[in-house]
Amino acid sequence: MATSKFTRRQVLATTSAGTLATVMGWPLISYGKISNISDKLAFKGGNPVRSAPWPSWPVWDSTVEKEIADMYRSGKWYRNTGTFCEEFEEKYAELVGSNYCLATASGTTALIVALHALGVDAGDEVLVSPYTFIATYNAIFMAKALPVFVDTDPETFLLNPKKIEERITDRTTAILPVHIYGLPCDMDAINAVARKHQLKVIEDACQAWSARYKGKNAGVYGDLGCFSFQNSKHLPAGEGGAITGNDEEVMDLCRSYHDCGRKYGSMKSDSRNPIRGGNFRMQHVQALILKSQMKRFEEDARIRESNAAYLDEKLAKIPGIVPHRPVPGADQAAFHMYPFRYIKEEFNNASRDTFIEALRAEGIPGNQGYGKQNNDGLIEEALTSRGYQRLYGKERLDQWREENVLPGNDQLAEEAVTFYQSVLLGTKKDMDDIVNAITKIYTNREQLG
Repeated sequence: MATSKFTRRQVLATTSAGTLATVMGWPLISYGKISNISDKLAFKGGNPVRSAPWPSWPVWDSTVEKEIADMYRSGKWYRNTGTFCEEFEEKYAELVGSNYCLATASGTTALIVALHALGVDAGDEVLVSPYTFIATYNAIFMAKALPVFVDTDPETFLLNPKKIEERITDRTTAILPVHIYGLPCDMDAINAVARKHQLKVIEDACQAWSARYKGKNAGVYGDLGCFSFQNSKHLPAGEGGAITGNDEEVMDLCRSYHDCGRKYGSMKSDSRNPIRGGNFRMQHVQALILKSQMKRFEEDARIRESNAAYLDEKLAKIPGIVPHRPVPGADQAAFHMYPFRYIKEEFNNASRDTFIEALRAEGIPGNQGYGKQNNDGLIEEALTSRGYQRLYGKERLDQWREENVLPGNDQLAEEAVTFYQSVLLGTKKDMDDIVNAITKIYTNREQLG
């Protein structure tokens, strides 16, 4: 009798859910009986895989309350009185592995200060990742410079270094790669292009506190690195940011610009305020909260990394679920979000939004990633402004619009699905719930239509 031969896809499409789980090595341990995997999908009236809550964020450390109260009682609330911000800067520089750290009011202000200190000025162009939060390119607009988007590699979720040189013009002064979701960029490739064209590099590491590339932390490979401590971040203080760097003179420029242009360290001037500046200072209460949050930081990072690796292994076996591919040299991701791509053709051509709706109904808090933000209204508002018309002229701005075609980023914006970082602080059983829910949706994908 002839032996039937099936492709992997045919096996997956025709076997029962229980057999499917056995073949693929899926756990199916996080809820009830294995047969429940073939139930009606929850968003069609079936029983959800999970009803338990997920870990909440942020997590308050009550031991810091006395220090905060003592600081307020002292009356030394201002950044330039007391030592709490300086103490945090020392600890954070040590954590990241940089010579210097400057605490700022936010990650956005860190970017604004870094761009200014490295000489980005009105009329310049900055090459930047398009798959990012709007603060990255808003900071460029704040410098009255033009963000020029470099296409994304959808497999890595990151700026594609091979696309950089085609975007360089005689106005280009810097590259601003983003370690989005805490996924390390290919900094060797980016820096090679920067050196060839004498460009500055500012790392947007606002989501990449523990991300490591070739043995070192993100934020130390460029001329400057920028971080955020906003409420959702792994080191949260409500708001707050930091700049890291190894060049004393550049860091003194950062300190001066962030503090009303006051003279700092290596600056040679008889003036008390030798440069223009703003007020981008961190407050002591933020520094105290951050110091307390650092107690849990390394253990949290270990848990996230372990759970992300577990999900990578399990989810990669499900057709149509594609975890991100790390760049060569990436040692560790921070996972501000856990990302994967959803290939709708494997799920009965159901839209990504429908998949996320089904996932949430099963008790798994999935989200879309970033959108096609290179077409945001705020960008066109800038390009049509009187200032940008004067700085760049109609011909250059029309050319920018024509070249603002990013097929890799468009693809990623349509396929990305993410889980928020606190989900990764759960147990292995929690991770099994995620795998089981997606397995259930795949097995019952005909219900998605």
